[in-house]
Amino acid sequence: MRFDSLGQFLDHLDKAGELRRIKAQVDPDLEITEIADRVMAAPDGGPALLFENVKGSPFPLAINVFGSAQRTAWALGAEQWGELEHRIAALLDLVMGGPPQGIRAKLAALGDLSKVARIQPRQVSSGPCQEVVETENPSLSQIPIQKCWPEDGGRYITMPLVFTHDPATGKRNVGMYRLQVFDEQTLGLHWQLHKGGQEHFTRSQGTERLEVAVAVGAEPAMIYAATAPLPPGIDETVFAGFLRQRPVEMVKAVSVDVQVPASAEFVIEGWVDPAEMRIEGPFGDHTGVYSLEDPYPVLHVTAVTRRRDPVYISTIVGKPPKEDRFLGGATERLFLPLVRLMIPELVDMHLPYDSVFHNFAIVSIRKRYPGHARKVMHAIWGLGQLMFSKFVIVVDENVDVQNLREVLWRVGNNVDPAYDIELSAGPTDTLDHAAREPNYAGKIGIDATIKLESEGFRRRWPPDIVMDPTITKLVDRRWEEYGL
Repeated sequence: MRFDSLGQFLDHLDKAGELRRIKAQVDPDLEITEIADRVMAAPDGGPALLFENVKGSPFPLAINVFGSAQRTAWALGAEQWGELEHRIAALLDLVMGGPPQGIRAKLAALGDLSKVARIQPRQVSSGPCQEVVETENPSLSQIPIQKCWPEDGGRYITMPLVFTHDPATGKRNVGMYRLQVFDEQTLGLHWQLHKGGQEHFTRSQGTERLEVAVAVGAEPAMIYAATAPLPPGIDETVFAGFLRQRPVEMVKAVSVDVQVPASAEFVIEGWVDPAEMRIEGPFGDHTGVYSLEDPYPVLHVTAVTRRRDPVYISTIVGKPPKEDRFLGGATERLFLPLVRLMIPELVDMHLPYDSVFHNFAIVSIRKRYPGHARKVMHAIWGLGQLMFSKFVIVVDENVDVQNLREVLWRVGNNVDPAYDIELSAGPTDTLDHAAREPNYAGKIGIDATIKLESEGFRRRWPPDIVMDPTITKLVDRRWEEYGL
């Protein structure tokens, strides 16, 4: 299941009964947020919404497009949510598993390697994203950009794909960084300290400008790839090609030397002066509170290009639940094999959405020696964006980390706070308003595993209460007889 544009994906959702078209006129100033927020609160995430009559704009607005497990699976080229975990695992097996044995295995591996070679982005001379080009007096005025929450500093583009290149190496970065509309030709770029875009901005110090292109709407795998916590040096367009199993077509922007997805609905081109900063914010953020005002770079618009009949894609964030719970859930499943590669004893991992992903990490491990749980805690704090985890809970391999009721039961039963707590400190997310210092905060690890005698535990550990399996099977067979 592969989609070459946002429009194709929306058509598929429409035919599958996953899209609701809203013909009544709606205001992008707060009203769309209130509607979408109520829909997203449904246990299954609610349907995708297409607002066909947005006040002040000739263009429709789509929201909650990724807002269910099924839609996210389709967007990433899978039929079922459960397939996601095996996507990267299969690639890692191919890369790390050693030479294939036997003629058939070698031929199969050659076929798989050829697929990998075919996922590099492909440059094309033109694309639908440039059917309409504005360079004389480019303006954002007709795009239905939302003001999401009452205290927001202005209107925000909330689902942008921000393309930049490293000034030294030329390597591409694609990130989803919100943009505040200052006026019709100027935007605030929210590049946080730990993000790839910010690194390019920092490396551009001393130069005249950093060229930037912002795509809004593209093939759904490309939209997801911009959110993915990829290891440094991995090109998001290649990752999107891996998910799609075919290349993302890229076209050169019309006013800057940056390539953008040819399938994009809108492209906003411009430049950033490394010496220019402006106050951005507040913004109602995914933490459920407002991120406050701070100085950020300014994007000066040099061109706006678009399809003839584009659809503007947006999202809202805030206190859970929101659409991003499914994007984050997909990331948890997709990247679990990579985490296991670094931490081989890890069985499963859960980043609870209600703790906005980066606050809690719950992991199960195959425990073998004293201090093993503490070793895993520190490994997590040293691994990519998992370094932001404020609370790491470690349980034994037989515990279902997706079941918070079971996890809390294990924490309550298995933890002696005097001995089973590990305190540390390190980097934290820029949006962590509880941190006493920006970007640096304390960490706590909780060892909820069964304790070993070699860890200084001198009592006999009691067994769990479990029914005799023969009785369980007997009751299963006779359940209807009981009339319950």
